Amino acid sequence: MGNSCVCRDDSGVEDNIEPQNPQAENSVAPTPETRIRPRDPVRPPRRGRGPHEPRRKKQNVDGLVLDTLAVIRTLVDNDQEPPYSMITLHEMAETDDGWLEVVQSLIRVIPLEDPLGPAVITLLLDECPLPTKDALQKLTEILRLNKAIACQDACNPAKHRNTAAVLGCLAEKLAGPASIGLLSPGILEYLLESLNFQSHPTVMLFALIALEKFAQTSENKLTISESSISDQLLRLETWINNSDYLKRQVGFCAQWSLDNLFLKEGRQFTYEKVDVSNINAMLNSNDVSEYLKISPHGLEARCDASSFESVRCTFCVDSGIWYYEVTVITSGVMQIGWATKDSKFLNHEGYGIGDDEYSCAYDGCRQLIWYNARSKPHSHPCWKEGDTIGFLLDLQKKQMVFYLNGNHLPPEKQVFSSAISGFFAAASFMSYQQCEFNFGAKPFKHPPSIKFNTFNSHAFLTPDEKIILPRHRRLALLKQVSIRENCCTLCCDEMADTELRPCGHRDLCMDCALQLETCPLCRQDIKTRIRLISHIS
Repeated sequence: MGNSCVCRDDSGVEDNIEPQNPQAENSVAPTPETRIRPRDPVRPPRRGRGPHEPRRKKQNVDGLVLDTLAVIRTLVDNDQEPPYSMITLHEMAETDDGWLEVVQSLIRVIPLEDPLGPAVITLLLDECPLPTKDALQKLTEILRLNKAIACQDACNPAKHRNTAAVLGCLAEKLAGPASIGLLSPGILEYLLESLNFQSHPTVMLFALIALEKFAQTSENKLTISESSISDQLLRLETWINNSDYLKRQVGFCAQWSLDNLFLKEGRQFTYEKVDVSNINAMLNSNDVSEYLKISPHGLEARCDASSFESVRCTFCVDSGIWYYEVTVITSGVMQIGWATKDSKFLNHEGYGIGDDEYSCAYDGCRQLIWYNARSKPHSHPCWKEGDTIGFLLDLQKKQMVFYLNGNHLPPEKQVFSSAISGFFAAASFMSYQQCEFNFGAKPFKHPPSIKFNTFNSHAFLTPDEKIILPRHRRLALLKQVSIRENCCTLCCDEMADTELRPCGHRDLCMDCALQLETCPLCRQDIKTRIRLISHIS
């Protein structure tokens, strides 16, 4: 992921971390991976020490965390050696005391102004072994969080932001009793107090995200709901269109929580009152994972999960010249551009737009163009909040052009060696990233000088197709759906008439089977697909 490995030998002290507590031996050591991991947008492959390789030299843990943050933008190629700092932090976290030291360092040193700071917290904790019950108990004793602590150090919002980000990441990783145990009365008080207007907006944002992730456990959701959190969210929702992009993120998450998690009696759902009469093309909420948040008008998306989430437009084009724009709400890692019907989006494996031969993407954070999981640098400066990114698709000349605030790059043509039609506008999001799409429902900020078409002027959606339902209402509808016997387990529309070989599973239709490379039941590679004659009427 980059051109070279970041390897250092800064200290002569051997990294010999002795646990002070004998119970630290209960921590779970990670299993070294024996296969090549698919490409992740920022996560390097794990590499443990070989049987004859000595432990690496110890460096100050704060320095290791800052080194990881500094090199994270260079981690782009799948075959690059993981950076020294990340390998060493993973090794340290294999003991309870080492894990605690890493977590405290993440809270202490990640700066407020770096757009990738919270994502690095998530990246490092997600790769570390799960903490033991003893380690979690020690962490709560060390932090001593409560309502009063949330009001202290107001001049140091980075510490509070990082604390909330750590809590949110742990809530996402843990489940059931472990998550319930972590949400102590003191931690709940701390997060709720952090939602007050006296807090820095970024502290408010990550406190809300942490509460969302704790609410993934039903008992925690009930506990949080009983705290009258919805009253404060109603006030924060007023920031939904704020000109300050940080406050806008708070407003977006507050509205999403009110619609999906912490319901307020008597409050009308946003999708019931939003005006979408002039919107004919939007983000497709029917083929995204549950981890991606899409606004009720279908034009804004956000990812707060540790996975690399993708979304595409509802409208597909086969010929002509097309243009759309994106407003950058957060300046971290996103890959935005064009994808086709054949593109594969694997969120947990890190495959997104530009990571196969059927898509191409612009990455303004790392200043890269992505195609077929390979990147090349571009000449635009790093994007920032409020920037407008333009995307021109010319199917006559078989080229794509990317713009930053009206300034264009040279055309990209690689994708047309594999695809010539069936293009969608599409985007992939790293953790805590958000942007807004304009498919032509309102005037463009930097339209190209050539004549082009817009999705909104050619697409059509029925009133029902424009509705983006909250999760609980969508689940209620799914429970009412009647699925016929012997239907395909993926699409639930066609008959399961195909056998996968060599595994022999028969739960798919041929259309779905042709889109898969491995069996979804046993994960065995698919060599051939055989249509079963007895299933054809």
